[in-house]
Amino acid sequence: MAAEKKRAMGRGLSAILSESSKKVNSAEEKGAEELVGNIVEISLEDIITNPNQPRTNFDQKALEELSSSIKQLGLIQPITVRKNGNKYDLISGERRYRASLLAGLKKLPAFIRLANDQELLEMALVENIQRKDLDPIEIALSFEKLIEEIHITQENLSNRVGKDRSTITNYLRLLKLSPIIQTGIRDNIISMGHGRALISLEEQEQQLFVYEKIVREQLSVRQTEDFIRTFKNPKTKKVKKEKELPNYIRKGLKSFEDYFETDGIEIKTSGKGKGKIIINFDSAEEFERIQKLLE
Repeated sequence: MAAEKKRAMGRGLSAILSESSKKVNSAEEKGAEELVGNIVEISLEDIITNPNQPRTNFDQKALEELSSSIKQLGLIQPITVRKNGNKYDLISGERRYRASLLAGLKKLPAFIRLANDQELLEMALVENIQRKDLDPIEIALSFEKLIEEIHITQENLSNRVGKDRSTITNYLRLLKLSPIIQTGIRDNIISMGHGRALISLEEQEQQLFVYEKIVREQLSVRQTEDFIRTFKNPKTKKVKKEKELPNYIRKGLKSFEDYFETDGIEIKTSGKGKGKIIINFDSAEEFERIQKLLE
């Protein structure tokens, strides 16, 4: 007995934890408290990817670059998994997992969580929502799945993910758009701001008509809003065509929209390179969120 204990101590904590991870399957079982919160090396063959993963687009070039880095330095940030019998359900880190496969790794460092199906879904969706590189439709679908499957209100969801309720509502409304337009947003053909403007058109045929005009004429969000107002009320005096912004300002506008997570930003220019930046908001909560970012 003493010899077995001595051999276990000689193998180190990582080996002991890895062995324990094979035996413990729930928070009620003996040894669970020792396992949870530790990093264990697990075989890639034992990892099951999450079918509820909201991310569907993985940039192959970016994966190859990450794979090259992993070959040189190893995986710096562990993935997070859940015990599932002798296997592990992937909670977060699918990009790291895929890149490690490309790099030819056999094992990965992982945090092990003991979670039920609902907790697994919530952790995976919330973790992904926090990422900056999800497209608006992926975020909207994640919000929808959380609300429907976890039976959470928009207000509680707002607290969980750290986003204003109005922001969540704006994302969810995108799912009312024609699937063709949703694909256009996902492929970055039009912006979320264009999508929000198109929502005011109830008929999908009208949405598609205006969508095609946006793409064909490369309309800005403001031009789209003006056209839709005229389209819905033909008697309204035609709005003067907006002056096209220089390329450097259009790029800057995109950066502002990404940082403030809003399409309600206007840049107006005059002669000699002068101009002004206007940040619109539609609620007190939205104003406070923008104020915190500025501070």
